[in-house]
Amino acid sequence: MKKNKKVWLLAVPIILILGYMIWDSYSQLGIKDIPGDFEEVAFVRNEQNKGGIERIYAVTVGDLHNAKYEDCAELFPTNDFNSVTRVFFFDKNKPYPTTLKIEPPHYDTSKYEAINIIKRRGTK
Repeated sequence: MKKNKKVWLLAVPIILILGYMIWDSYSQLGIKDIPGDFEEVAFVRNEQNKGGIERIYAVTVGDLHNAKYEDCAELFPTNDFNSVTRVFFFDKNKPYPTTLKIEPPHYDTSKYEAINIIKRRGTK
């Protein structure tokens, strides 16, 4: 009986901790939860892992007046060691790129116009 009690005293906290970790990972804010009706439509990343990682995102915005651009950009990853993450925001009701390239300009600027650009750098 004592052994059974010890197992439960150990198992219950482990189950509670695992349950909390699972709940926490599924309850994180996503791009759809931020005001502005954001939607990621294109992404490109450099293939070279020598040096910094460069990520380029194209995101459409449906509600321009209530959009929280900084909050949205915070959700995109940025690594250390000179990495760069650029997020280009486009009006959902106007043409926007569905493909990007690593070399600047990252999209056809004669066809598409970004309404906001946020650049994040890694530390170190």
